[in-house]
Amino acid sequence: MEIYDQSTASQIAKKLLEIKAIKLSPKDPFTWASGWKSPIYCDNRLSLSFPEVRKFIQEKLTSVVRTHFLNIEAIAGVATAGIPQGVLIADKLDVPFIYVRSKAKGHGMENMIEGKITPGQKVVVVEDLVSTGGSSLKAVNDLRAAGFEVLGMVAIFTYGFEISDLNFEKEGVKLYCLSDYSSLLPQALEQGYVSEADMNTLADWRKGPDTWQP
Repeated sequence: MEIYDQSTASQIAKKLLEIKAIKLSPKDPFTWASGWKSPIYCDNRLSLSFPEVRKFIQEKLTSVVRTHFLNIEAIAGVATAGIPQGVLIADKLDVPFIYVRSKAKGHGMENMIEGKITPGQKVVVVEDLVSTGGSSLKAVNDLRAAGFEVLGMVAIFTYGFEISDLNFEKEGVKLYCLSDYSSLLPQALEQGYVSEADMNTLADWRKGPDTWQP
């Protein structure tokens, strides 16, 4: 995983905190669907409701794609939160858009991938958030199985888990993110969302999120 650049990472973290797309609660943690306890909750869908933030993210993600994936022929969004972000990028680049479901549609054509399937087409996958990488890489494998050539993936934010880096490396997928947990913490402290006393707790969570307790 690579961060696009540190200036952008700090700006994105600041904006996501300001619109409450990212919430931090080290003393009263959230519970994820996996059962993990977490001091952070990230919902980047909220950025879509703030035009200035939405456009900033669109411009930066598009810039990442243009910089690192010169031969792109289409954008693939990961359902559901990666769909609107992917559409924004595809529109900016003037390339086709498709999206990948988490599971095949249960009726009609029973599609896993929605949009025109063109075997051999070079695609970049768009996610809003990367945690362990499991669902993101499943989408990559579904695209590969359909005949697409996956050039890599871009995302707004990542927690930066070691297991995620290992998973992406194992699958041979390049991942570029606008911001990450390490860039978020200094911004959260500077803006008063957390205290200096919370910083060790927040750092400990990232080291062992599956066993962390407040």
